[in-house]
Amino acid sequence: MLESLALVHWDTAWPYLLATFIVSYLLGSIPFGLIFAWLSGAGDIRKIGSGNIGATNVLRSGKRWAAAATLLFDAGKALLAVTLAELWFGLDVFPAIAGFGAFIGHLYPVWLNFKGGKGVASFIGITIGLNWVIGFVTCLTWLGVAWSFRISSLAALVAAAMTPVYFALIGEYLFAVLGVVLAVLIFYSHRANLQRLRRGEEPKIGKK
Repeated sequence: MLESLALVHWDTAWPYLLATFIVSYLLGSIPFGLIFAWLSGAGDIRKIGSGNIGATNVLRSGKRWAAAATLLFDAGKALLAVTLAELWFGLDVFPAIAGFGAFIGHLYPVWLNFKGGKGVASFIGITIGLNWVIGFVTCLTWLGVAWSFRISSLAALVAAAMTPVYFALIGEYLFAVLGVVLAVLIFYSHRANLQRLRRGEEPKIGKK
C-alpha cells in the first residue's frame, strides 16, 4: 500500500491534500458532546466531571441518550470524512489525510480553544472508514478488554495500540502508519488515565 504514494503527483496534488485536511479538520471539530449535553439539559459538559467533551464524560451527566448520540456522531463525523475522501479521490493517501484531519479536529477544535475530546470514538470511525473489517476487530478488541477488566480507558488504549498491528498484518502499511500516529495521540490524550492506571485508581465501568 505504501507503493500507492508513488502514484501521487505531489506537485499538483498538494492543494487537494491540503483542502482534504482542512475540510476534514472542520468536520472533526464539531463538538457533538457539547451540543448533545446542552440539548439534554445537562448544561456545559466542560463544567462536569473531567471537563472532556467526549461520550464518557457526557455519560457522567446522567444523560444516557446524549452520551450514546455523542458516541455515534463523533464516530460518524470521522467516518464521513474518510468516506468522502475515498469517494472523491480514490487514492489511499486521501482517506488517510482525511482521517488524520478529522482526528486532529476532534482533539483540538478551533471553536473550543483547541480543547476537545480524547479521540476514541473518532478513531473507531476512521478505522471503520479505512477498512470495515479492521474497524470491527478494533471494536471487538475494545469490548474484550472492557469486559475482562471493566476499565474503559484501558480498553481504548489496548484497541488503539493493536489497530496498527491489524492493518500491518493485512498489508495495509499506510493505514498502519496512520494508526501508529493516532494511537500515540490517544495515549497522549489519556496521560492522566495512564497515571491513574499505574496507581490502580482508574474507575471501573459502572462505578461512580
